[in-house]
Amino acid sequence: MVLSPHFQGLKDKLSGELYYDDLIKSIYATDASVYRILPLAVAYPKDKEDIKLLITFAKTHKTSLIPRTAGTSLAGQCVGEGIVVDVSKYFTKIIGLDEKAQTVTVQPGVVRDKLNNYLKSFGLFFGPNTSTSNRCMIGGMVGNNSSGTTSIQYGVTRDKVLELQTVLSDGSDAIFGEMSSDEFINKTKEQSLEGHIYKMIHSELISETTQKTIVDNFPNPEIHRRNTGYAIDELIKSEVFTDTSEKFNMCKLLSGSEGTLAFTTQITLKLDKLPPQEGIMVAAHFNSIESCLKAVEPVMKHNLYTCEMMDKTILDCTKHNKTQQENRRFIEGDPKAILMCEVRADNKNDVEVLVKNLLEAIKSSGLSYAFPVLEGDNINKANNLRSAGLGLLGNIVGDKKGVACIEDTAVALPDLSNYIMDFAKLMADYNQEAVYYAHAGAGEIHLRPILDLKKQTDVALFRKITTDVAHLVKSYKGSMSGEHGDGIVRSEFISMMIGADNYDILKRIKAAFDPDTIFNPGKIIDALPMDASLRYVSNREEPEIETLLDFSKSQGILRETEKCNGSGDCRKLPEFGGTMCPSYRATRDEKDTTRARANALREFLTNSDKANRFNHKELKSVFDLCLSCKACASECPSSVDVASLKAEFQYQYQKANGVSLRTKLFAYNNKLNSLGSKLPKLTNFIFSNGLTSAILKQSFGIAKSRELPLISKRSLNAYYDMFKIKRRRGNYIKKVYLFNDEFTNYLDAKIGVDALELLKRLNYFVEIIDNVESGRAFLSKGLLKQAKYFANKNIDIFKDKVSESTPLLGIEPSAILTFKDEYLKLADDKTSAESIAKSTFLIEEFIQQEITLGHITQEQFTLEEKTIKFHGHCHQKAMGNQLSSFAVLNLPRNYKVTIIPSGCCGMAGSFGYEREHYDVSMQIGEQTLFPAVRKAPKDVIIAANGTSCRHQIKDGTQREAKHPVTILKEALINVTSI
Repeated sequence: MVLSPHFQGLKDKLSGELYYDDLIKSIYATDASVYRILPLAVAYPKDKEDIKLLITFAKTHKTSLIPRTAGTSLAGQCVGEGIVVDVSKYFTKIIGLDEKAQTVTVQPGVVRDKLNNYLKSFGLFFGPNTSTSNRCMIGGMVGNNSSGTTSIQYGVTRDKVLELQTVLSDGSDAIFGEMSSDEFINKTKEQSLEGHIYKMIHSELISETTQKTIVDNFPNPEIHRRNTGYAIDELIKSEVFTDTSEKFNMCKLLSGSEGTLAFTTQITLKLDKLPPQEGIMVAAHFNSIESCLKAVEPVMKHNLYTCEMMDKTILDCTKHNKTQQENRRFIEGDPKAILMCEVRADNKNDVEVLVKNLLEAIKSSGLSYAFPVLEGDNINKANNLRSAGLGLLGNIVGDKKGVACIEDTAVALPDLSNYIMDFAKLMADYNQEAVYYAHAGAGEIHLRPILDLKKQTDVALFRKITTDVAHLVKSYKGSMSGEHGDGIVRSEFISMMIGADNYDILKRIKAAFDPDTIFNPGKIIDALPMDASLRYVSNREEPEIETLLDFSKSQGILRETEKCNGSGDCRKLPEFGGTMCPSYRATRDEKDTTRARANALREFLTNSDKANRFNHKELKSVFDLCLSCKACASECPSSVDVASLKAEFQYQYQKANGVSLRTKLFAYNNKLNSLGSKLPKLTNFIFSNGLTSAILKQSFGIAKSRELPLISKRSLNAYYDMFKIKRRRGNYIKKVYLFNDEFTNYLDAKIGVDALELLKRLNYFVEIIDNVESGRAFLSKGLLKQAKYFANKNIDIFKDKVSESTPLLGIEPSAILTFKDEYLKLADDKTSAESIAKSTFLIEEFIQQEITLGHITQEQFTLEEKTIKFHGHCHQKAMGNQLSSFAVLNLPRNYKVTIIPSGCCGMAGSFGYEREHYDVSMQIGEQTLFPAVRKAPKDVIIAANGTSCRHQIKDGTQREAKHPVTILKEALINVTSI
């Protein structure tokens, strides 16, 4: 279908945006499922009128609309051939709260956790809680009828939806909510599409025979998590169809309808009071899946607030993820499964009684071998470990992955153990060891076979396993879809699950709502084949892609991109912590997510017909706002290293298109600084003078509001020559090497002097040897051959010197941490590179270790009182731990230190200097960092260990930030200067 000429006319009419270029289409071709369908276009509507224009366009041009919020759907709900309508950018308002009635009205693009942050001060919250709650949106939760960990106490989304304002397929407005039987009958008399819908629903469901067929064939009503098709089994419970007092509400049908019936623009939700304040979790450990499942029914008698399961496969995936390593500290031994059981009460005494009773039940069962008790933040850590389960499955190296197809089955709790044992036997027949995790207390275990969907044999297994499991679920009168929806992967099986007669009713309902099949076709009704439109072409010839960086740990750069499964952790907002993804947080465009970069690179590396598959301007565009902060390498559950992907892309793209003068200027800044250091006063005059600096900025595309960094009056190397002369030999604690990085040497030499002085006064023998620059600037600009030269040179310089007893320390995180990251991908001598990496530390890390060993004590520092606010460098957060800086700054007895809960500062080396990136850079700084610094009283010391961070703080707040080394040196008693 060629609609490009018509799209321009539509684009001109919309208040929002419309895109139909190859890049945006490739980004929206996937969600978090196994499917890939290139859409015709992507729209960001700004208001309801935009949605009506899109509906009219779709009707006129016989295409379709695929509604989308965060795009974390596992079943393929938000991929399709029509126009993807992304409401996540503009439909984000919390419209109103009725505190007395305990209801709230929101637009569909409101993030679930953001809503609950708003509600918290009122003592209220929205109960359903998915593992993606810090980025998933209310519209998507309604579309899927989401439930999550809290459903055993608070129900599912369908239970909370009171009213939906929608636009119907003819462009008319319709508000669906509670109504009496009389109001329902009056609706059926209206001469409108809405009236026709009510009339049709009445005629279809009024028959007692029909109602019996529904009850007999739909999933067991004891299963509160059931999303198989449209919920006509819920509609027949109302007073319109039965002798009850329950009001009719069409929202029960629309919840879980996956955007196939109407387009929702506003949602009113029923809220609950916040859970009891005191909570304790017991993490029961088991030696088998069977033992774990047998424990579920008895523990559920203890009024649990959560009852969640993780198996060994998930737990093993957490071992190599930096963020999750901290969260898994409660694990004892090597359990085959863990059951996380939480009890809550209003006071400490009551909750302790509850946990005592729960522990007695677990112990008396003899099923569990360990049952650690978690409180406070340790509960959050355990929950974060479990909620990361989906993304962590992407860590399985190679093409075999845990595939979402049967992961959403739910059965009644008494049937759970038998069902899973039957399931295990079925998997054994296929020589499969499936993954088991999630909502055991709700009768739903997320089960995933491990398949390679690049192979036709496994694609056949994909269908066969799903079909066999559907029959097994049906035999237990279970639900094939508990919370993730039918989408593409399960819609084929709805007719079998609920019976052909009931499925025909669903088809007629779809036709009444959407006669032209505008809304999300191929889902629920007239299903797309579940084994077609997959991300990967089966039995394809795998592209051979040579790279300069070593991606062998992921089996190549393409598989590194394929680790991204679309879970969307990179869309979380600043208020939810972490750093990923700074550019998305500024623009709120999907194009600027980590996920989009991985998806786009995967698309072009897989499908490009160019000799250089990297040579696409679309890839240049998608990587443009990546700050290479490295947060994705640690915060993404799948550990997709987009900073390395960007560096490799830049290198390959520049091979075909050349390197700009400005790129060379920034990459070779150390050489230029070296020349400038010969006449520092003249250089600094040129850099700081209004006229000359303006000319430089204009000439090289540098933002005019930026202050250019000034050259130190003397290099650190020059200072070190003086230091060596004055240094006396003695009984030092140990010898250390200080890496003289290019930023400290010429721009921040005073900090280097402070480091030398601090270490000397703390009784360490410090040596600076004639190392070369780290290569960081070349890495950031994709000049990988030059970076490789410096990596090899430094490895050769230090390989016979650095060891556990003589470590290498660094001041600037972005420079020293290259030894622990990029050098491992660049160096020819991998053995030496890995050996050096193990004994390389940020200077704060080293001092923290020495404090622990008792080599450095509080008595060596001042008793003065000072207050410090610390901002950590992105690379330190990603590859180290900013708590080391926190610990070091807290060493003086009366220093009070807090960590600013900031992500990336926004500078990122040259990024923030570049004219076209300046605004985004400052927006990133304004998210958390700048406001926190501005709020700090003038006597509060601002600390930052990154040179870029200190410059960004100065430009954004006019406050000077100090390196922790300087603060600690100034706190020493009886400091003598060089």
